[in-house]
Amino acid sequence: MSSVIEGQVDDGVLRVELGVNRLDASASRDFKQQVEAVWSPEVTRVEMDFGNVGFIDSSGVGALLGVYKRLPASDGAVRLTHVQAPVQSVIELLRLHKVFDISN
Repeated sequence: MSSVIEGQVDDGVLRVELGVNRLDASASRDFKQQVEAVWSPEVTRVEMDFGNVGFIDSSGVGALLGVYKRLPASDGAVRLTHVQAPVQSVIELLRLHKVFDISN
């Protein structure tokens, strides 16, 4: 399994840095497994650094939604930082910018 993410939990926030340039079908499988490995019960928010990611497909979007669904419904939030234009376009096209907090 290749390293897709570097992640750690800090005060209830899972901070993740994606180390791949494509969050596609092949990377999404490893992404899900690696998120599972660093997940802990106290996670209430997730911040993902997308600085390296220049492409995302439906599998990648599904993996992100999987993370979102794991969070407590009342106060859970997913923030995507350093999002490149092609990735942001896909997220906005799917209207997921209303689900994810995006900051560049």
